Amino acid sequence: MAINKVVTHEVKDAEQRAALNAWAGKGFRGSIIAGTGFGKSRCGVVAVNYTLEKNPKGRALVLVPTTQLQDQFADEFRKWGYDACLDRVDIICYQSAHKFKGEHYDIVVCDEVHLGLSKIYRKFFVNNTYDKLLCMTATPPEEDEYRILLFKLAPTIYKITLDECVELGLVSPYEIYCIPLTLTGEERTLYDRINRKFVKHKLALGDDAFNTARIVLSTNSSPSLKADAAGFYKAIRERKSIVDCAANKVEKFREIVYDNLDKRIITFGGVNKFTDELAASVSPLAEVYHSKRPMKERKRALQRFKDGEINILCSTKALNQGFDIPNANLGIICGLTSKALSMVQRVGRLIRYEEGKTGKIYVLYMEDSQEEKWLKNSVQDMKGVVWL
Repeated sequence: MAINKVVTHEVKDAEQRAALNAWAGKGFRGSIIAGTGFGKSRCGVVAVNYTLEKNPKGRALVLVPTTQLQDQFADEFRKWGYDACLDRVDIICYQSAHKFKGEHYDIVVCDEVHLGLSKIYRKFFVNNTYDKLLCMTATPPEEDEYRILLFKLAPTIYKITLDECVELGLVSPYEIYCIPLTLTGEERTLYDRINRKFVKHKLALGDDAFNTARIVLSTNSSPSLKADAAGFYKAIRERKSIVDCAANKVEKFREIVYDNLDKRIITFGGVNKFTDELAASVSPLAEVYHSKRPMKERKRALQRFKDGEINILCSTKALNQGFDIPNANLGIICGLTSKALSMVQRVGRLIRYEEGKTGKIYVLYMEDSQEEKWLKNSVQDMKGVVWL
């Protein structure tokens, strides 16, 4: 399958071509699982152009998780010289596409497909038809239900990890420094009290507590079991809230920032209010970019960072997927999840290929907490991790 030669990387071209040829060899239906920075968006653009060239009256659909990625995917068509086909391409968010019924497309490309597999969003695949399907994500879904569904819709036809991308020179190398912090006395007392409630409810629910709690709350179970299920989820939320907003994270964040004022820094908080607090702690050096800020304000913050007017951009989840952040070379992660995907995506923001660049990431975590377990799970398959 032809790939236009614009500004290219020879090895990356070859790997992208291999991925697309594998997709074609499997009847134009499959998933590309590739670390951030591989160029999945370009693969999607090439697949669309190839399909529409074969059928001058054909239609294509690109599904994305956010409105920001709608604009960015359109820019990818222009970037690689395929803007002529944009008139026949719909770029739609999953939250809108699931309402479609009876539509037919020559090709559907699903970007960040792990976000389009919920019970609501998957309705698109049931209620509409398409000749070709290309799905893309950085890692396979961790939930069994979603992973099985994706395999049925679009089996994996090409897979490359973030570290394999580094070894091939597709992205810059990285270093992850995991920094343990302690909860304050008050935070520790509260955390331990909530954790005891978590353990109590988990024991009542049995070995598979997460799935049991979900089933209990959606069926006519006993009042006592429903109380345990509700208490189980409440304890999870409250426990996470404590580590997400731990006071010592702010002080360590400030220390790292002021030791690296010559760097281009992206920060990831766990919740929006804490992201705001991080930015305020180094004001006026930082701008905020998260879902609770107005779109105009977000675009202004991102543009100021791109233009070099500021060197620190504080986000929560909004920058996890799809964004190209030029010249960013230092990451500070202050909020964690249990998903390895989030770590891969965040690291990927810092290692877009540049000659001689090494992306450095500091991860601040609260020791002796669930956050420490999440971090170990997130980086267990990654190289270049240093535990301080």
